[in-house]
Amino acid sequence: MNPTPLRIRKAAVLGAGVMGAQIAAHLANANIEVLLFDLAAKDGPKNGIAVKAVQHLSKLSPAPLAEKSRAAGILPADYDEHLALLADCDLVIEAIAERTDWKLDLYHKVAPALPAHAIVASNTSGLSITTLAEALPASLRTRYCGVHFFNPPRYMHLVELIPQPATDPAVLDALEGFLVTALGKGVVRAKDTPNFIGNRIGVFSILATMHHTQQFGLGFDVVDALTGPAIGRPKSATYRTADVVGLDTMAHVIKTMADTLPEDPWHGYFKSPAWLDALIAQGALGQKTGAGFYRKAGKDIVVLDLARKDYRPSQQKPSDEIAAILAIKNPAEKFAKLRASRDTQAQFLWAVFRDLFHYTAYHLADIAATARDVDFAIRWGYGWKLGPFETWQAAGWQQIAGWINEDIAAGKAMSPAPLSAWVTDGRSGVHATEGSFAPKSGKPLPRSTHPVYARQIYPDALLGERFDQGTTLWENPGVRLWTLGGDLGIVSFKTKMHTVNDAVLDGVQEAIGRAERDLKALVLWQTGEPFSAGADLKGALGLLQAGKVDQFEAMIGNFQATSMRIKYALLPVVAAVRGLALGGGCEFQMHSARTVAALESYIGLVEAGVGLLPAGGGLKEIAVRAAQQAAGGDPFESIKRIFETVAMAKVSGSALEARQMGLLRDSDVVVFNAFELLHVALRTADALAEAGWHPPLPAREVAVAGDVGTASLKMMLVNMLAGKFISEHDNEIASRIADTLCGGAIERGSQVDEDWLLRLERKHFVALAQMEKTQARIQHTLATGKPLRN
Repeated sequence: MNPTPLRIRKAAVLGAGVMGAQIAAHLANANIEVLLFDLAAKDGPKNGIAVKAVQHLSKLSPAPLAEKSRAAGILPADYDEHLALLADCDLVIEAIAERTDWKLDLYHKVAPALPAHAIVASNTSGLSITTLAEALPASLRTRYCGVHFFNPPRYMHLVELIPQPATDPAVLDALEGFLVTALGKGVVRAKDTPNFIGNRIGVFSILATMHHTQQFGLGFDVVDALTGPAIGRPKSATYRTADVVGLDTMAHVIKTMADTLPEDPWHGYFKSPAWLDALIAQGALGQKTGAGFYRKAGKDIVVLDLARKDYRPSQQKPSDEIAAILAIKNPAEKFAKLRASRDTQAQFLWAVFRDLFHYTAYHLADIAATARDVDFAIRWGYGWKLGPFETWQAAGWQQIAGWINEDIAAGKAMSPAPLSAWVTDGRSGVHATEGSFAPKSGKPLPRSTHPVYARQIYPDALLGERFDQGTTLWENPGVRLWTLGGDLGIVSFKTKMHTVNDAVLDGVQEAIGRAERDLKALVLWQTGEPFSAGADLKGALGLLQAGKVDQFEAMIGNFQATSMRIKYALLPVVAAVRGLALGGGCEFQMHSARTVAALESYIGLVEAGVGLLPAGGGLKEIAVRAAQQAAGGDPFESIKRIFETVAMAKVSGSALEARQMGLLRDSDVVVFNAFELLHVALRTADALAEAGWHPPLPAREVAVAGDVGTASLKMMLVNMLAGKFISEHDNEIASRIADTLCGGAIERGSQVDEDWLLRLERKHFVALAQMEKTQARIQHTLATGKPLRN
């Protein structure tokens, strides 16, 4: 039987600290009104603490609010005056400081005000959910559990769901469905053990890294060079991550492990190193105080050197030998060389991995139902490309197990605890097509059968997992047209970063033609991020440098033809966007019948950054929409609002922000879980077809702002140029954007058709492309990935 969907009209978050306020922000992102409670302020309005927390949200980076106006959905409150408002709440999340006594006091205070239907949860990062539940009336305990968001809550995919003995399983199912779809999260169910799964394993990994940093005498910057992207982990690696989290917070989490896990065979390592305590005593708590393991010295980053007891320039570089080893593609060969090498950095890395594998295998049965839960918790909560079990399995399960046993016997491992018997039972790993190892049964356990996961056609795949790749109907070097067995087609690009070249342009047009004959609707969806990084600049620059201007202009004409083919296709073409949708990628979705965008979509017409203007129909489409919004009046106000966005090559910080910027339509759909994107896009395309969708009539009477509008926009540029906010070339580009948006040198209020506007795009694009400064910008971007201001 399917769980009853959890529909939340209003929620409450108890605690307006860093986590509480950001959880409230993400609920508001999802259109859920949320009460944000904190203690009554001594001065000013009693809800002043919560008010300041809401105001502070707009100053944080990365932004907790997907669009700034969402802050209006957060209602500041205090416990003295507003407890009665909890009666209207369907979900209440407690997120105060990690003190059991404080949490228990708060529960006693709020329990009488909680409605009988509300789900109540704690965002604790590691305290006992069972102990906390005891402070609640028995009638509330069935609806109480842990719901641990990772920081920052909007961006980190992981949420740990932790039941206690009295939690109703139906409550867990309903909450899981809500978290996955409404908030876009990856849910892992954890056992009620200290620090749950993510922090239990993740913090141990940090402790092991700190221990071996000291053991092998390595610098903090060298360790970060070894434990970041080089091994599939975030750029912040180990010590930069600690600085971001806060060294006092890190020490608190370590102390929690020491206090709550006295029987753990690794307990002797659950303590802050002396140098960490010294930093904390000095007030060097990391990023929030300006100094920790790292600090800024002018424009440079300096790193703490323990031997000097001072900071020195950071030199994040692995040795030549370890760099060569880490470049090896085959994981088994890589780990064999790590273990065999006499290089100190190689020995350090092997030791860190060995002790992580050892600890994770030893504690699997205590903390999680399956190995899958551990790997997802670390991937989603710590940003690793592979979880610890996946890494071990990829490197050769039995080979690694044998080496760990040898090191345990030789006293090299951090603990003499034996490897669990299941590790060496002849298995080749813990993940297989039939599921992941479950220690309780000793057998593989398939993925969850919760109905919410039926919406994930292509879920986040574990090592070795394969999903149905569909049936190819047609393909060329640029695109693949395929289906999942029905009459809904999918078009995916085959180029790097899904850039747009001639093969993609021709392929999209051909795919649409075939779909019109044989299919019901079409979805543009990529098998991975991004949606599209835009035009193939390298190919375009090659044509220009070879003096093939006619071919270059023909390519631009073909780009425009592809956008128009999408817009006027005789079946609905739906763009399914996630990640970057830049330049031509943005223009393709603008011309679709509907866009379904993941919340974390970063959309923009960025051509000005490389000295060009949007010429795949983007400016034309903006002008057409502005005329439609003006409904026979002056479209200038609409043009003016989006002009700066295009001229400054602005990119949205979310799909919701893209809608505010005018790059998505009000009718476009925003999906919070990127793994549900294809499902929703296919359903949307099907619904449009079922409703008898037909392309819009050709726009032949587009009212434009004309020369007066262009002049008004250019006046804005004069002031920016005089103030040196833009360069002469920026002014040239922006002036041509203004001319195109306003319909050229014609009278205000004149009516033109789409071809007129497309010709203006092409004319200005080709002229800019032949300019020396534009070509310099393109070359610089291709070489560095960064824009050039010239």
